[in-house]
This record gives sequence, C-alpha cells and structure tokens, in this order.
Amino acid sequence: MITAYKYKLRPNKAQAHQFDEWLNLLRMQYNYRLAERFNWYESTRCSVNSCSLISCSIASIVEEPDYYWQKRDLLNTKKLFPVYGEIHSQVLQDCVARVKKTFDRYIKANKSGKRSGKPRFKGIGRYHSFTYTQMKQDCIKGNRINLPKFGEVKIILHRPIPVGEACPKDLGFKIKTVQIVKAADGYYSNPKSLSRV
Repeated sequence: MITAYKYKLRPNKAQAHQFDEWLNLLRMQYNYRLAERFNWYESTRCSVNSCSLISCSIASIVEEPDYYWQKRDLLNTKKLFPVYGEIHSQVLQDCVARVKKTFDRYIKANKSGKRSGKPRFKGIGRYHSFTYTQMKQDCIKGNRINLPKFGEVKIILHRPIPVGEACPKDLGFKIKTVQIVKAADGYYSNPKSLSRV
C-alpha cells in the first residue's frame, strides 16, 4: 500500500530561489526532451496513401529517443550546460520519465483503445514539481527534512509520518519518494511511504 502525505515547507530565501531555478531548468529540459520525441515521430511518420518512394527521398534512419537514450544524454547536457550539474541526478531522470509517460500516452492506446491528446510544451510557470525517487529512511528529523543539494529545509509536520517508533512493526512503513510542489501559497513536500499491508 502506498500512502502519501502533504506537508508545508518553510524554505529560507536562498532555498526558495534555488527551488524556482530548478523548476525553470527542469521545465526547459522537459520541453527539449519532448521536442526530441516530436522530431523523431514526425521524421519517421508517413501516410500510406501519400508517401511514394519514387517522388520523395528516403530519410536517414534516426534512433528513437526512448527513455534510456535520453537518460544517457543527460551527461552531454551537463557538459554543455554546467548549471544542470547542480540539479540532483534523480530529479533530472524523473523529468525524462515524465516525458516518456506523456508521450507514450499520446502514441499508444490504453486498454479501451483511447489515446491521450498531443502533449503540450510547458510555458513559464507551468512546471510545478520535482521528485526525488529514492530517499533515505531518516530524511525527516524533528521539524527538518534533509533534501539532497538543498540541505535541511524546515517542514511543518501537522501529523506524524508512521515511521520508526511511531509505526507498528507489522506495517513496516518506509519513505520511498519525496515530491516538492510549488503552490500558490508556497512549497509543499509530499513524502510517499510504502507499507507491506
């Protein structure tokens, strides 16, 4: 069973500025990776009734920019744009995973045969969250959450997370992921726990 919680964060000014910078860089990375997939899709697509080998030149075969290809390409991105080196690697990989998920919904039909609409590029202020896909079990201590590359950020725990002594041993809650969300009234943390029940 996966359980999600939502807690208000109180970052200092430097941390809040860094949150905003990360969201903007991730938005640009999302748009770039989505453009790569659209370019590949348009270059390999051809209507059956209007494509003739005689009248058009054969395009060179382009490798499909799948999740693993784009994830490997993040190393080149960090070399070309050193500012992306400041972003945690799991957060960047999650951005690529989001692109894969939205593009797969557009290309492939679900069980009922329906497809999602064409994914849209994210404008300024339209990318609101990032996710740490693997967190340490003791990331929350007292009223602080330890976020990689940010350090300790103040968190308002209005209810306890059932981990450690507060958790019965038969449930076995463990924090797996933490999502940082920017809302109109500030930042929130969504730690997700996994239990054996």
